[in-house]
Amino acid sequence: MPAPLPAPPAARDPAAIIDWLLREGREVPDIPALVDAFCRRLIDAGVPLWRGVWALQLLHPQIRSMLYYWRRGRQAVETVTRPHGTEVTEAYLTNPFAALIEDQAEGLRYRLEVMEPPWPYPILGELRAQGATDYVAMALLFTGGRRNAMSFASDRPGGFSTGDLALLDAALPALGAVLEAMVLRRLAATVLDTYVGHRTGARILSGDIRRGTGANVRAVLWYCDLRGFTPLADRLPREELIALLNGYFESMGGAVEAHGGEILKFVGDAMLALFPLEDGDSDGARAAAAALDAATDALARMDQQNAERAAWGQPVLECGIALHLGEVMYGNIGSATRLDFTIIGPAVNLVTRIEGLCERLGQRVLASAAVAAALPPGGRSRHVLAPLGAHPVKGLRDPVAVFGLAGTAHPHPHPHPALPAGGAPGAGPP
Repeated sequence: MPAPLPAPPAARDPAAIIDWLLREGREVPDIPALVDAFCRRLIDAGVPLWRGVWALQLLHPQIRSMLYYWRRGRQAVETVTRPHGTEVTEAYLTNPFAALIEDQAEGLRYRLEVMEPPWPYPILGELRAQGATDYVAMALLFTGGRRNAMSFASDRPGGFSTGDLALLDAALPALGAVLEAMVLRRLAATVLDTYVGHRTGARILSGDIRRGTGANVRAVLWYCDLRGFTPLADRLPREELIALLNGYFESMGGAVEAHGGEILKFVGDAMLALFPLEDGDSDGARAAAAALDAATDALARMDQQNAERAAWGQPVLECGIALHLGEVMYGNIGSATRLDFTIIGPAVNLVTRIEGLCERLGQRVLASAAVAAALPPGGRSRHVLAPLGAHPVKGLRDPVAVFGLAGTAHPHPHPHPALPAGGAPGAGPP
C-alpha cells in the first residue's frame, strides 16, 4: 500500500513555495538535495505526489543530460547520466521528454487510471502497472530558451486536482531560476575541470583570478612528447590525426590523473603535468613514485593502442616522458584580458630539455637526479632508475645527469655518448 498522504490544506498558497525556493531552496548544497526538498514541499502543500523526474540539459563534452529520479518513501534521489547520442535512441524518442525538449511541447497530461492500451509512450504503461493514476510533464526553460523537462506522477485516486497543477505551474519560474543558477555553477566547474584541471579550477572558483597572483609549489613535473609527429601530421587526414592525438593523450593524461597528477596543458603533441608534494611528503618520495607509476601505466596503455593500430595497418606511436622534481611558480600569467593559470621557472625548462634526450639515449622515460634522489635508498623502491651519465642540453652550461626507468627502453635507440660526471670544461649546448 502507498504511504498515506497528508490532507490538502484549506488554502493553497504558491507564494509560500516560491518564497522558500528563493530564500532557502537556492542554498541547498546540490541539485539532488533541491529535488528532494522541493518534492517534499509539494507533499506538505497537499499535492498527491508519488514520483518526480527532472531532466536537465548540460553543456559538457561527454554528458548530454542529467536525470534525477525522486519517489515518495525512498531515502535518496537517484541520479542518472545520459551521454551524447542519447537523443537519437528509441528509448529517448519514445519518451514524453522528447516531445517537451525536441518538439517544444509546453506540457502533457495523461489520466492513467482512465486510459487503456495502446499507450502513447511506453513509460505510461509501466507507471500504470506500478499504481500511478495521473501523469503530467512540463517544460522548464532556462535563459536563451534552453529547454529542460520534468514530470510528476500521482498514485491517489483521481490524480492531481486543478489546484495541484496550478501550484506546480506557478512555482516553475522560481524553480527554473534556482536550478539554472545551480546548473551554471556546475557548468563553470565542469569547464574549468575540463580546460585547466580540477585543482586549478577549484582555485579559480575560490576567487584566485587576479593577474600576477600565484604561489611557489614543489612538485614532480611531467613532460611528454611524441616522436615523429611532424611527418605523420603531413600525411594523415585531419580526422585520423585528431583521433590519433586523442588516443595518445588519453593514454598519457588518463595515467597521470589515475595516479594523482594534474594535467596543466597540451601543446601540440606535448603534455605538461605535475604531481604536487602533499603534506607529509617533504622529500618527494610519494610524488616521485606516483609519477613513475603513471609513466609505467601510460606506456602500457600506449603499447596496447599500438598493438591495435598495428593490427589494422595503422602507424604506431613512440614517445618520450621526462620527470623532474623542483620548485615552480604556479599562478596567473598573461595579458589584461587573457590569462593562463600555469607554471613557470627553471624546473619547467629543465624537464622539457630532459625529454629532448629520450630519443638520443634510446629511452622512453628519463628522470632527473632530483627524482632519483627522492626514491627510498637501498633498493627499497619498486622502481629501478639506472644512471645514464651526464649529458649536455640546450640552454644550460653544465651537463645534466639523467636516469632511465628499467624496462622502458626505446625500441629504436639513437645512442649519444655521455660525458663524465660534472661534464667537460666549457661544455655547452650540442
